Amino acid sequence: MSLYEPLAQAFAAGHAREVPDLLSDAHFARDGRATPAAVLIAITDVPHDPQVILTQRPRAMRDHPGQVAFPGGKIDPGEDAITAALREAEEELALPREAVRVIGTSDIYHTGTGFLVTPVVGLVPHGLPLIPSPTEVEAWFEAPLATLLDPASWTTNEVFWRGANRRYLELEWQGFRIWGVTAAIIANLSRRITLEALRDAA
Repeated sequence: MSLYEPLAQAFAAGHAREVPDLLSDAHFARDGRATPAAVLIAITDVPHDPQVILTQRPRAMRDHPGQVAFPGGKIDPGEDAITAALREAEEELALPREAVRVIGTSDIYHTGTGFLVTPVVGLVPHGLPLIPSPTEVEAWFEAPLATLLDPASWTTNEVFWRGANRRYLELEWQGFRIWGVTAAIIANLSRRITLEALRDAA
């Protein structure tokens, strides 16, 4: 049995309704920059225990060193969000784009650094032989979808940033710290796809 139909149904139902107060860092963005970007939320096709593929950026990177992220990056000219997310996942993890069954695009997240990030949700086979690109990915790992979608898994913290207090979500998973933009995108997705909706659809 595949997770595709239940996930697609829950995704469609969740995006057909209005969801107020989705997280955004737009009020922290300066200079009016709004650079389109896309990330791939790759969910493994394991109906009873689906996992989400995440990466850790190299600690020597200039931007966001060592942070946990989804595969993704800027949308190149001529690309849409889905094409960009699939290309980036292939470049970063050698994840074949033809292996991804795209479910759809979720809510755009405006980062405090001026990126408009479109999350692309897709289903991938379990056990893909992923190979991280050493210049873009220090490590990759999987975290259970059920854990990520459960609000009780997350703690809320606060930091003073760009002249104001910024609240952010955080989750420690097997030595990896998931927070910031990645955590906010997951939190917004959890407002669209609940564990209950997935179970009902199945």
